[in-house]
Amino acid sequence: MSIAKLGLGGLRVLSLESRRQAEMARLIESHGGTAVSAPALREVPLEENPEALAFARDLLQGQFDAVIFLTGVGTRILFGAMETRYARAELVAALSRILVVARGPKPVAALRELGVPVGIAVPEPNTWRDIVRVLDEQRPPFDLEGKRLAIQEYGVSNPEFLDALRRRGARITTVKAYQWALPENLEPLRQAVREIAAGRIDLLLVTSAAQVSHLMQVAAEQGLEERMRAGLRRTVIASIGPIASEALQSFGVAVDLQPSHPKMGQLVFEAAQAAAHLLEKKRNAAATAG
Repeated sequence: MSIAKLGLGGLRVLSLESRRQAEMARLIESHGGTAVSAPALREVPLEENPEALAFARDLLQGQFDAVIFLTGVGTRILFGAMETRYARAELVAALSRILVVARGPKPVAALRELGVPVGIAVPEPNTWRDIVRVLDEQRPPFDLEGKRLAIQEYGVSNPEFLDALRRRGARITTVKAYQWALPENLEPLRQAVREIAAGRIDLLLVTSAAQVSHLMQVAAEQGLEERMRAGLRRTVIASIGPIASEALQSFGVAVDLQPSHPKMGQLVFEAAQAAAHLLEKKRNAAATAG
């Protein structure tokens, strides 16, 4: 099949991916698009992680009734920090005595590699609401009233999630295994903001909530936030799932497409099927409004 017949043929597609930047670019190009890469995140392990060591101490002392692991990378980094002081076998034994909840397949895989039994694997789309719903519906019941829950966070706290658990009576301890920072080289992200503001991006692919806040932060620092927002109204916005979509909506950015499964390949595939039609529709609407 020629490039001209592929779904993204002729479109400039912006990806904010960092760790999987090259893979995303290949996916875009395999569907005929022109990949514009602007990494929005830098994953920064906490070299000295007192929260992780305090969590390990309390875990070994039986201070928790359940632990919720939110990400695979964070799970591995958390264990790495804890194992600087405690033996893995001790940590696994302590977790085996309580309820372990994993938000989706990546933390499930990480926990299985470490030998930790998973009590609840939260199904897709793996949002905080799915975690709360599964806990509410657990059989036999797992009454959260008075329960001591530890939550491995993924860089940015989710106040709605924590509030929902506290309203059910849970006592919460959060454990940050890593945090997101802006990339050391900001020029690609700054250029991406300018490209959006100038109307030179046809499709934006968003794969995490943190990407959104960093894009907006860099736009604001350049004094281009409003111009970028105007550009986004003429750009197809594709979000990998509900968490990223909520972040976009919190900044007043409408999401045009969310794939049937929150996977990067599925995101690009479904965007390729719909982007040309959605772009024409958005730009006609913007022209009419203007």
